[in-house]
Amino acid sequence: MAANMTGKKVNVLVYSGNGTTVDSVRHCLYTLRRLLAPHYAVIPVTGDMLIKEPWTLTCAMLVIPGGGDLGYCRTLNGAGNRRIEQFVRRGGAYLGFCAGGYYGCKRCEFEVGDKTMQVIGERELAFYPGICRGGAFPGFVYHSEAGARAAELKVSKESLATETVPEIFRSYYNGGGVFVDAPKYADRGVEVLASFTEELNVDPGDEAAAVVYCKVGDGAAILTGPHPEFAAANLDRNAAGPEYTKVVDALAADDKSRTDFLKACLSKLGLQVTNETTTVPSLSSLHLSAQDPEDTSKIISSLQDGITKEGDEEYFKDANDTFRLEKSGVWNMGNLEESLPAESENQDTNQGIVDYNAILKRLVIHDELPSTKITPYFNHYAFYSNLRHYQSNMKEGASEFGSNLMYAEVITSTNTILEKNPQLLRSLPNGFTATATTQVAGRGRGSNVWVSPAGALIFSTVLRHPVEKIQSSPIVFIQYLAAMAVVKGIKSYDQGYEKLPVKMKWPNDVYALDPDKPEKQQYAKICGILVNSHFSANEYVSVVGIGINATNSSPTTSLNALVAKFLPKNAAPITLEKLLARIVTTYEELYARFLRTGFDKTFEEMYYDDWLHMHQVVTLEEEGGAKARIKGITRDYGLLLAEELGWNDRPTGRVWQLQSDSNSFDFFRGLLKRKV
Repeated sequence: MAANMTGKKVNVLVYSGNGTTVDSVRHCLYTLRRLLAPHYAVIPVTGDMLIKEPWTLTCAMLVIPGGGDLGYCRTLNGAGNRRIEQFVRRGGAYLGFCAGGYYGCKRCEFEVGDKTMQVIGERELAFYPGICRGGAFPGFVYHSEAGARAAELKVSKESLATETVPEIFRSYYNGGGVFVDAPKYADRGVEVLASFTEELNVDPGDEAAAVVYCKVGDGAAILTGPHPEFAAANLDRNAAGPEYTKVVDALAADDKSRTDFLKACLSKLGLQVTNETTTVPSLSSLHLSAQDPEDTSKIISSLQDGITKEGDEEYFKDANDTFRLEKSGVWNMGNLEESLPAESENQDTNQGIVDYNAILKRLVIHDELPSTKITPYFNHYAFYSNLRHYQSNMKEGASEFGSNLMYAEVITSTNTILEKNPQLLRSLPNGFTATATTQVAGRGRGSNVWVSPAGALIFSTVLRHPVEKIQSSPIVFIQYLAAMAVVKGIKSYDQGYEKLPVKMKWPNDVYALDPDKPEKQQYAKICGILVNSHFSANEYVSVVGIGINATNSSPTTSLNALVAKFLPKNAAPITLEKLLARIVTTYEELYARFLRTGFDKTFEEMYYDDWLHMHQVVTLEEEGGAKARIKGITRDYGLLLAEELGWNDRPTGRVWQLQSDSNSFDFFRGLLKRKV
């Protein structure tokens, strides 16, 4: 029986392709992440992804931000819009801000009569069955704040059933439209959520609708003329003249009302909104430690050529980040106070969007293990003692992975800090591992971004693969070994854990039987893996990034939930330190064996033990919808083997080999399709 993979809808996709402005996309991501984390991953997607990738079944809401909607038409007209419309009709949500609002209407009439600005025409999505007409106020100039204003909106409280919604608030406005004659479409599922109170530059017809809700099949769309997603904190008061400063001040005064209005809109679209607005935490220090304390000084001495001194301070500047090196226990209060103002100035993330790359990273070098007072969310003593315990039982006798550790309470991304800083990466030993409690800029493969709320085990390990092993032990298998390490690491975590229903999805994700619906045999994603490799001086250096829902139930399910459902009450609890130690030692054991034997028959059998796909019947889209049965993977390059099925599901004798990075394995519909 094939696994049922309907899963939870955990992605909120923000279109960032042709026609959008960088500012509009950034404001969208910033505000929606604050209102929807940790329940959803809010991630940018290109037009290409919307047209070609299987996004609709994991997506809760598609957002089209501001810009110019002719660019959206050029990219998405036809195939893209058909997918978007079908997604909404089948129960999805669409949120269109400003140009994204125009784009969701049947007809757009923008700056009629102005030869340089005029845009008039029908639109394909037509969620709002009438006209969007603009600019609602005069003075709009593309890529400028010339026509920006704090537009006053009157809220239709009866349409937004939450007590905290304001009656009137001011929202950033720059060039958006008004939904003409909106009340006349009430019988077609249209509701006015907010109206402009001031005189408009165009004829709005009956009521000056600024924000509308449109029922679309089983789903719904909310379209706006103004920008309620723009937070005053992210606007530069000095970007234009004194009038603009007043605009920003007016928006700042109404920030809570704006946020409450947007929360009510998201709730109306069926999304689970965070009660307390999530604040993005400030980056913390990075703590470098090792099983053998001398190893940390070896790493620092190998960085010596790149270290510069300014007074008593030492800095290491790399391609992506600049690190300030500090010895543990030697900063005095004077040093600490000096460093604080700079951090709060450039990193008050509760105030606005942050350029994380520009922030100085503090790298604290420990010659003994950091105490739990310094790292309250990660117990280094527990990690290293579990690591020693698991290493002592390793058959292959290796003892590198996890022996050198970089930990941060809050990091940009464990993969970025290693992979994007080549000088640092060159100096790190095989098996060096970076881990963090919270990632604020996590990365994923394609449109699949892994969310990292508190309680997720997030880590990246450096793996140095010798060039002479490239034939006997092909590098493509590193991602397969990582997935095996996660599953086998979990199943050997402690007594009873071998019973947990955790399996691998080809090529490199890990899924678990949904503990809320075990009888339906539904599987939910519990772990994402991202491997980046490059060639350097006779070896391939891979950074293997892994994110596991360990003790956090959002956004899908967690190991804790599996333990509670499938194991006895007295089962050992999951701790992140012990789980990390178990997975890195399992990975090292598998990798050491792989260097010795390649992906041999025994490896293949170990892989299939925990595989979701054996004998699953799928449809091959690029082969005209031919049916095929999954038979396994090839031992040379890890290609997926699928045998064609003919009449009565009998094999025809034809076998396909499918590549992991040129196909999308869409479980949700049992399709294998070529990624173009």
